[in-house]
Amino acid sequence: MKLLVSPRGARGALEAVRGGADIVDVKNPEEGSLGASFPWKVREVVEAVKGRAELSATAGDLDFKPGSASLVAHALASLGVDYVKAGLYGIRTPEQAVEMGRAVVRAASEYGARVVLACYADHARVGSLAPAHLPEVAQECGAHGVMIDTAIKQGGGLFSCMSEEEIRAFVELAHELGLVCALAGRLSSRDLLRVKELGADIAGVRSAACEGGRREAGISAERVRQLKRLVG
Repeated sequence: MKLLVSPRGARGALEAVRGGADIVDVKNPEEGSLGASFPWKVREVVEAVKGRAELSATAGDLDFKPGSASLVAHALASLGVDYVKAGLYGIRTPEQAVEMGRAVVRAASEYGARVVLACYADHARVGSLAPAHLPEVAQECGAHGVMIDTAIKQGGGLFSCMSEEEIRAFVELAHELGLVCALAGRLSSRDLLRVKELGADIAGVRSAACEGGRREAGISAERVRQLKRLVG
């Protein structure tokens, strides 16, 4: 299982790489669970760690605006990331999700970037698409993978919002459809073992990779190293 670590900028990205992160994922937590970062920060991270780890960047917690979403995806892909993650925050139906996903995939593919569509374990609290629909949506629009995260970070984590049975069914369906499957959402070091047992391809963390587990403290190479040992 790969370890994805989400820094805010180049300094955190370098710490993540030193700790052995497989994927460095640039995002801006101030703008939400999958908040989009600034283009100059994404560029700094790409320049700092390209070739040392895979790179992804978040396009935001997106409303149903396929044109706007495709512009963001196109811009991120042009900066040299390997993956564009799109959070389907304002998406209510599978039909909307497919329309959004197709626009994002088409835009990102012009620069060879792959798309991971993300939904939220606490979807009922924010009124967004249920995770159970996402694998089939992703396959239909040509996405590379799917991800479950949590929208409200002050609430419970992934395993507080979904049962292991629900998560396992999501992972198995994603794999049946040929998709890469990632899990995130306030994962602790102990949660990583559960994620691995459930068969996910990627586990995503931020707080757990920060010094003392405190988000404001910044990414710590030693913390990442410890997490990487857990995922194998």
